[in-house]
Amino acid sequence: MKSPVNSGVPEPEEFRAQARRWLATVARPRAAEGEWGSGSDSVAVFENWTEDEERAHTARTQEWERTRYDQGWGALTWQQELGGRGLPASYEQLYRTEEAAFDVPQRTEIFPVTQALVAPAIGIWGTEEQKARWLPPMLRTDELACQLFSETEAGSDLAAVRTRAVRDGENWVLTGHKVWTSGARVATWGVAVCRTDPDARKHAGITVFLVRMDAPGVTIRPIQQMTGGASFNEVYLDGVVVPDSDRLGPVGAGWKVTLSVLASERLDSGNLGLDNADRAVELAGHLPRPLTGGEQRQAADLYVRALVQRLIGLRVTGALVAGREPGAEASVGKLYATETMRRTSDLVSELLGPLLVADTGEWGTYAWTEHVLGAPGYSIAGGTDEIQHNILAERVLGLPREPVR
Repeated sequence: MKSPVNSGVPEPEEFRAQARRWLATVARPRAAEGEWGSGSDSVAVFENWTEDEERAHTARTQEWERTRYDQGWGALTWQQELGGRGLPASYEQLYRTEEAAFDVPQRTEIFPVTQALVAPAIGIWGTEEQKARWLPPMLRTDELACQLFSETEAGSDLAAVRTRAVRDGENWVLTGHKVWTSGARVATWGVAVCRTDPDARKHAGITVFLVRMDAPGVTIRPIQQMTGGASFNEVYLDGVVVPDSDRLGPVGAGWKVTLSVLASERLDSGNLGLDNADRAVELAGHLPRPLTGGEQRQAADLYVRALVQRLIGLRVTGALVAGREPGAEASVGKLYATETMRRTSDLVSELLGPLLVADTGEWGTYAWTEHVLGAPGYSIAGGTDEIQHNILAERVLGLPREPVR
């Protein structure tokens, strides 16, 4: 791997300039800002690809991520022995800001799940052999990972999982059903939360495994969304044999392992919906008619909300830079992001009226149905709004915890 910069931590502006120079050698700049009406008008929250389209886009994105990794711009915050640069967490945001100005493949959910959720959990809980085996290919995206967490019976109560893992010598046999799994069709591995001790209280007796998604007994069935596509899947585990070497963390300590993944997920959720909020404010400025007073207030409110959401994200980054684990900030950011997405839907519905539901072919109108239909899903994904409210009530306001059964 080639290192593009000298050792040590560069100053932020120096780092951004280095990133710009490198990006200019490997990618084309995006169309200049202000070219309203050109390029893609997609504002989909969840893509509506066929399996072939999902695989093709994933392959293009993997090629780009490998280029970044091989040239020293991929695993920025990871240690050098894993292909990283050992930079502070805030430098990942600095890089993303510069990358946004270039025409590179859009990272679908499977990529941050692999690199920012699963890989850090392996870094915390994995054995040295597991780290050496899984981290480099996941950070380079040679292998991708999805989350086998949610279950229909458990709802938002992840600790109530029913998928069973039964010890069989040096192996475990997994049986159960997972749902709402993004990227299952293109993932190499699935991080499965399983119950290994049915007699223990619900937060105990849980163990986490990495399951090959092409293993015998794994069946993936796409779930059709109301947008018409199938971004999510249900996954059936029917007697899937997993070696004990693919267990992540101690037996029975799976709840703590799961919390490591969930904490990263909520940190990654704070930027949700910002691009679409910006696009909705742009739409308000490009309508072929004057805005009403109510529309002006809604657009101004959304503009301010997007600014505040970015500031919340900076607080989270600041906590990471200071070496402490963000707590309430991550839950506040997730709640704020889902509300921003709701208000984006409200604004475009007000601005477009019938054009929102009539496919006239006009750029930037009917495409908004993808946002309006998809945005409600994020009040559930990544930890429901109710769960985030519980976290804030208990950890910030000091209210009593829910009784543990």
